[in-house]
Amino acid sequence: MTRTGGVTLRLLDKADKEILRLPRTVKGALFDFQHKFKDNPRTPGLKLKQLRGDSRIWSARINDDYRALLLRLAEDDWLIVSVKHRKEVYDRLAYGINTVTGGIEYVDLQVVEDSIMRRLPPQQPTQPATVPAADERPAAPQPLFAEWSDAQLTELGVAEPLVPVVRTLTTEEQLLGLTEYAPQLTGEVLLALYDGKPFEVVRDEVTAPLAAPEPVDTEDFRAAAERPATVTTSDDALSEVLNAGDFGRWKVFLHPAQSKLVERRYSGPARVGGGPGTGKTIVALHRVRHLVAQLPPGHNKPVLLTTYNKNLAADLRSRLLELGGEQLLSRVDVSHVDQLALRVVREAEPGSRKQTIDDSQAVREWRALLDELGETDWDAEFLHDEWTQVILGQAVGTRTDYFRARRAGRGRNIGRAERAAVWQLAERFTQRLDRLGRQTWDQVAERAARLETGREQRIQAIDRQREEAGGLDNIHLQDGSAAWLRYRYRHIVVDEAQDLRPAHWKMLRSMAARDTDDLFLVGDTHQRIYKNQVTLGSLGINIRGRSAKLSLSYRTTRQILRSALEVLGQDAYDDLDGSAETLAGYRSVLSGGAPGLHPCADWVAEREAIAAHVLAWDSRPDERIAHEQIAVCVPTNQMAREVQQTLAEHGVMALEIGADGARGEGGIHVGTMFRFKGLEYQRMIIAGVSDGLVPREQVGQARSADPVRHRRELQRARSLLFVAATRARDSLDVFWHGTPSPFLGPLLP
Repeated sequence: MTRTGGVTLRLLDKADKEILRLPRTVKGALFDFQHKFKDNPRTPGLKLKQLRGDSRIWSARINDDYRALLLRLAEDDWLIVSVKHRKEVYDRLAYGINTVTGGIEYVDLQVVEDSIMRRLPPQQPTQPATVPAADERPAAPQPLFAEWSDAQLTELGVAEPLVPVVRTLTTEEQLLGLTEYAPQLTGEVLLALYDGKPFEVVRDEVTAPLAAPEPVDTEDFRAAAERPATVTTSDDALSEVLNAGDFGRWKVFLHPAQSKLVERRYSGPARVGGGPGTGKTIVALHRVRHLVAQLPPGHNKPVLLTTYNKNLAADLRSRLLELGGEQLLSRVDVSHVDQLALRVVREAEPGSRKQTIDDSQAVREWRALLDELGETDWDAEFLHDEWTQVILGQAVGTRTDYFRARRAGRGRNIGRAERAAVWQLAERFTQRLDRLGRQTWDQVAERAARLETGREQRIQAIDRQREEAGGLDNIHLQDGSAAWLRYRYRHIVVDEAQDLRPAHWKMLRSMAARDTDDLFLVGDTHQRIYKNQVTLGSLGINIRGRSAKLSLSYRTTRQILRSALEVLGQDAYDDLDGSAETLAGYRSVLSGGAPGLHPCADWVAEREAIAAHVLAWDSRPDERIAHEQIAVCVPTNQMAREVQQTLAEHGVMALEIGADGARGEGGIHVGTMFRFKGLEYQRMIIAGVSDGLVPREQVGQARSADPVRHRRELQRARSLLFVAATRARDSLDVFWHGTPSPFLGPLLP
């Protein structure tokens, strides 16, 4: 806890959002204010005084026009609850300790009611017509929460001062006006009830995770301040609030439901799921920090943080550095999973200099092989999937094993004679790659999995021998293993778990001892953008009973979220362990405008419309934001280059998103939908959402030839569009030319 001159100054969650809207000069004055206040609250220039007859609420001068409102928690312990202009109304402030969460809550009733009033429908002009009969008059609007008593609402955690206001709500717009300024739990509860969730479900899924573990003393403000939703305002914490905007809040405030997942002790592998923007990656990062804090002193890196590509790994590294500095990073190996596999293979085969190729290059090699052989009975993509998902995915080593291999979910059934033909082609393909000095990432992953499994078996053999010898090491056995073998990691944390290959999981499972807190996975199969589908239990990773789900989106507005879910459709998704995954309960307390829909005549017109849209934002001071907080994503690399060129012709700098992130600084980010996985922007433009591009035309061609494959490719295309849409925070605009994508059907008039 940070103290200066014996004074503690804290910041209430929700107050930071208010601070973000302050003029830049006031933000700077607030930063100076907190230094002066912690040094001496009684400095005459601060004009500290009680606001009213209440002994707890005080005001202090930030500058000539703005005042900080503070709760006095104890003699030298203060909490900033609001920053207000000196001319604003100060006489309708309510505060207290929530009887459910035990946290401090503050409400400005005047601000809440003004927000609700702004959302009332416009009054229709009065017509001097005859008065309608009583039975013809429109019925009075029904209150939204008439079904629940005051006692039930407070039992769920609704702030008591707001219950009378809740009784007046009759429209969703009014509800959103209230939740914008209400304490967080109040907003979550009311929106869950409004969305149709039964009282018991809201109590168990929304309220219970935030409930205080002990009885709440509503007079003990000092104890309440130690609970989540407040933070001591160190220079770094307050600077993050002032400068980083909402994207920086994850470093300052961690939702209590997230904190419990971060700090819990797990008896084995655990998984956290949830929709986009629910903070899964944030939980993973804080989990890493929590695990490192439990380590004994040392200089090794016993914690692995991994994900599926280089771009995301670089982002995780930078965010972990911001979260805990070099001291935290020095104990963590941050590596994308293919890089990790390649490191394992090169360690075992130091002389190998094979070029590693990606899936698209591998499919081209399959086509070249089929052309050379004059083979027309097989499709290159089918063979590549069969080879990677069945032969390599199950570590099939012989033709006989392949005849027995399970092909669940592969769609097209193939008999014994066809399997023999596929096996022969797979052997020819691997020989071709060897001759060319190439290997695929699937081969690297499969080889690494074999090596790590073998390493684990040797470690287990040594452990068994040590146990049989009463705890003594067998020096000869250790020497025979070429080293004093240890597991590579004590803890492994995996982000975007849904996109890892089976071989990746086998490798990771072998890299850490099967012990408490060994593997911690976060991911959402609705966001799976690659073909990898696994059942973790079959790979030795048992997460049953150790799974949790986050359902509150901190990034995407309700309007964007609703549209994204409609794009996703009603397809069934797995949960990485053989059961169904669902986004039931996925919700947001944020509100904004509906996504913009922009039909265009052709691709040239679409690019021009995108440029005009960006220029329109720039021309309005109240809508102008930094260009690096704007993104344009498209279906293909060629389209990305063309958008970049069109924007440049209009004087707008655009930066391509590559494997390592944006190639430069200060411009709009442009790239394919794949590149934006794991990223987020204030404004998102999705372009080229036309039939034949989303999904691509080839997907439709497989409809009759291979219905199962067609269904999976269609689901993957939906997931990719869903991922792109949920990168948006404040606004989403969708452009297309010609016929719109069939996925947009639910959004169109």
